Amino acid sequence: MRGEPGRDAGAGESSVPAPPGGDPGQAAAGQAAAGQAAAGQAGAGQAGSGPADAGEVRPEVGAAVAEAHRREWAFVLAATARVARDIDVAEECVQDAYVSALDAWSRQGVPRNPGAWLTTTARRKALDALRRDRTLRSKLPLLIEPEPATGPAGAAGEGEVIADDRLRLIFTCCHPALAREAQVALTLRLVCGLTTAEIAGAFLVSETTMAARVTRAKKKISAARIAYRVPPSSELPDRLDAVLTVIHLLYTTGHTAPMGADLVRADLVDRAIALARMVRELMPDEREARGLLALLLLTDARRATRLDAAGRLTLLRDQDRAKWDQGAIAEGEALVVGALRGALRAGRPGRFALQAAIAAVHAEAPSYAATDWPELLALYDMLLAAWPSPVVALNRAVVVSMLYGPAAGLAEIDRLAELDGPDGRLAGYHYLPAARADLLRQLGRAGEAERAYREALELADNEAERAFLAGQIVTLSHAEQAAPDGAVPG
Repeated sequence: MRGEPGRDAGAGESSVPAPPGGDPGQAAAGQAAAGQAAAGQAGAGQAGSGPADAGEVRPEVGAAVAEAHRREWAFVLAATARVARDIDVAEECVQDAYVSALDAWSRQGVPRNPGAWLTTTARRKALDALRRDRTLRSKLPLLIEPEPATGPAGAAGEGEVIADDRLRLIFTCCHPALAREAQVALTLRLVCGLTTAEIAGAFLVSETTMAARVTRAKKKISAARIAYRVPPSSELPDRLDAVLTVIHLLYTTGHTAPMGADLVRADLVDRAIALARMVRELMPDEREARGLLALLLLTDARRATRLDAAGRLTLLRDQDRAKWDQGAIAEGEALVVGALRGALRAGRPGRFALQAAIAAVHAEAPSYAATDWPELLALYDMLLAAWPSPVVALNRAVVVSMLYGPAAGLAEIDRLAELDGPDGRLAGYHYLPAARADLLRQLGRAGEAERAYREALELADNEAERAFLAGQIVTLSHAEQAAPDGAVPG
């Protein structure tokens, strides 16, 4: 679907940093600021650290608040929304709670359970706001239906369809009255705490474009007085694809962080897998729910091998497959079978099931050379038909190069870039010049390859990926200087 985020998962790191395949796309998301006001601090948090002078923010406190934002934002917002019954109010209260934490934790020390402290503070602020202005509910759209008080964050009332507050909030935000892009963007912003810039990267659009989409969505909510309520079980299937898209993008945000020194944000990866499990349990008969969980498990099975002992990026072809998580692979493969059963015969396999099947082909291969490339190409053809994303087409081009040689793959990439245009969705997508550079390198066109690697380096922000690309440039430069007549072996 062209209107959806352009990040794909499929084959896996083959010859470029994060590419064609098994990696479910490279959604852009970094470390969001705690409450947008509390994130600028650095240091290492220590639970129970002593009080500080009034007004002083200790570095370890700033770090603890930022870490709590990374790990607890979704829990705190979801729990607060149940009290506030309005997402805008809940978000403001949660942001205020994070700001309050900077002062309180500096004076009193970091609590043993930061998430519980933040949840209690945010919920109290929400109750205070409701008491101060009883007309608030008529001025802003009601997003959460009234419910009796519940226990700790994440708990739910007896008999509720959706038992986890975070998942409830995701289903609630994915209201069918909003366009798909708005559903996903708002959920990533509110539930996952991503910034507008980070969400824009996930959709392969400019920050200005994404800001306008979010603004229009909020205005529609307010003007139309849309009443958001947790949908009954009969309405869940209509919102499923948007919910799965959100979880997928949350995972890709953590799988390859778009910026910073860390390649993986384990907190986001683990959160996404947990949410995918919940959806699978909630809707066990939905093939795409199985497919998404399978995709995440099969992709994450390689986590321990994506960096070497020195912290350098390791491509799929060079990873030690003996260290892959065999338990996750076995579970993922079983889910793929369930996701595809009947769908292939009916000719209607879903995009998550197909991406999971692609990841399974890589997981089953005893070595990179022994990968079933013809099967991968067939699966990519099906995926491209089900989900005509330019990133899927880019991943497919790399598979073509493995089957028919680098020249064939390069022709596919150049054709794709021409069709996409200078202002298309792949503009600024650093995996395109990185993939092109690798194929040019294999063809012995060192000068062009080096320029393409430099283009990718200029677009990349993750330090592990930048180090890999810089290393490729150095290697090419040295080889070109050493080769007679400028010829570099492919």
